[in-house]
Amino acid sequence: MTAFAAVDLGASSGRVIRAEVAEVDGEPRLVLEEVARFANGAVPDGAGTLRWDLTALFGEVVQGLRAAGRRGPLAGIGIDSWAVDYGLIGADGALVAEPVAYRDERTAPVISDVHSAVDPEELYRIAGMQHLPFNTIYQLAAERAAGGLEGVQRALLIPDLLAYLLTGVAVSELTNASTTALLDQRTRTWSTDLLGRIGVPAGLLPDVVEPGQVIGTLSESVREVTGLGEVPVIAVGSHDTASAVAGIPATGADFAYVSCGTWSLVGVELTEPVLTEASRAANFTNELGVDGTVRYLRNVMGLWLLQESQRTWREAAEPGTDITTLLEVAARVPARRTLVDVDHPDFLPPGDMPTRIAAQARASIQPVPATPAEVTRCILDSLTVAYRRAVREATELSRHPVRVLHIVGGGSRNALLCQAAADATGLPVIAGPDESTAIGNVLVQARAVGALSGDLAALRAVAARGLALTRYEPDPAEREAWAVAEERVHGVPADRV
Repeated sequence: MTAFAAVDLGASSGRVIRAEVAEVDGEPRLVLEEVARFANGAVPDGAGTLRWDLTALFGEVVQGLRAAGRRGPLAGIGIDSWAVDYGLIGADGALVAEPVAYRDERTAPVISDVHSAVDPEELYRIAGMQHLPFNTIYQLAAERAAGGLEGVQRALLIPDLLAYLLTGVAVSELTNASTTALLDQRTRTWSTDLLGRIGVPAGLLPDVVEPGQVIGTLSESVREVTGLGEVPVIAVGSHDTASAVAGIPATGADFAYVSCGTWSLVGVELTEPVLTEASRAANFTNELGVDGTVRYLRNVMGLWLLQESQRTWREAAEPGTDITTLLEVAARVPARRTLVDVDHPDFLPPGDMPTRIAAQARASIQPVPATPAEVTRCILDSLTVAYRRAVREATELSRHPVRVLHIVGGGSRNALLCQAAADATGLPVIAGPDESTAIGNVLVQARAVGALSGDLAALRAVAARGLALTRYEPDPAEREAWAVAEERVHGVPADRV
């Protein structure tokens, strides 16, 4: 038996999972146990800038590692988190300030400046990234414009920053680096040309390392607090979606996926990026994955709309807004009654989501959702339309055949959403595991230290053993209605989809 700690950080919570690779009936299997869970969230500072409390987050991670170590020795530690955000390290080796969160609006004034320095078409040919206003390229441009890079030694993406705080070693892990719009897709290294054009020193970003490389061992100060020994911190798919996709229990290459959480990442797994103008126009991204794969996908706003709605209802003491009740009542609301574009910029910042959804419904002359259940049904149906569109366009643009749709992450427990996705795409949906991110994190660690072996398919076979997965078959009678729904939201003629 060999044990690992997977540190898995999301925008609303984080946790530390202890995972053991154990022999069961002569075959290796993973056994996962959550040993720590803690809240996370961005809050405005005194100047109104939205920031992560990285100092508190690091403290929680350290205590989680201590809890994992109390159950027995660890052979490795891997960290994954959301993408694009970073922390700045000064000449003294310390964090300059708490990292700015991607939902902060600081990038709005500099996007046009970046596009003046590098044409969006050229940027896509180099970096292959979907245009999102919070991509790291825009964040660093905003930082430079505000003088925030003066005296700074390093910029480290969130998982790399935590690894640095644990080990003292600064690296840039590949899968997360690829989300910045500053990595050259062809060379898989930082584009010094792009950095130069936006006025960012090339040395600000440390060397890129592949998943599976040992970053370093726990520093003496961390060992004292955690009670752990010289445990290696291993670069995994540190963008949480990279780990989630690595953990998908796929049995072949002909699958699409939805990694469904605060964000929904919808796409296919390829061996080469798609850097065409049609792909850029469709706003698809080429994020690098484990073992040379490419996650060709679109970022969809995700369950953020429902999470923010629930927060608003809780603050108003609205009854019956726990997720179980919401889904039970929402299932009785007529399907596709009200649909919104979940990627509308109004839905990006924190705030009163039900009011924003109501405003979008009025603007498009649709019934206004009046109850929490109606808002919930609107969100889930609208997400389904976005999934249908993304899967369809991903397969068209990549020419990658798909016969099954895997839904992993927290959304895989949502039967209403999973069945709707099957009906809308016409594909059988395999739901689960909800712990796909932690599984992918541990698989890469285990192979790095020799506890597992083989290619990505072999690792997935290990992950699939003992999993309880749910299969949803599509209802052919529903397909046409979802095609019409896509036309309502996105203007794509139903006879073309």
